[in-house]
Amino acid sequence: MAKNVAQSSQDQRLAMAKRCSDEGVKAGAKAAVVATIATAIPTLASVRFLPWAKAHLNHTAQALIISTVAGAAYFIVADKTVLATARKNSFNQANTNREA
Repeated sequence: MAKNVAQSSQDQRLAMAKRCSDEGVKAGAKAAVVATIATAIPTLASVRFLPWAKAHLNHTAQALIISTVAGAAYFIVADKTVLATARKNSFNQANTNREA
């Protein structure tokens, strides 16, 4: 009986962790798309209209700028989302344990 309860508790924790990570991935992907668009427009416009940028930023540099911002946005937002979801679930679990 005790093994079943422990296994059930562990299964619930694993499911909760998977849900937290899934929410983080979704939020991170959305942030990466927004960051890509928000970075690509000024980067491409600056290369077209500013002489210094036109002379010094080749296609590789432009792609590196845009992808770096997108990657950073993804990881920052995904991390914050996972931590916030885990914290929320931790508080909910503590309140449930207190009521029982």
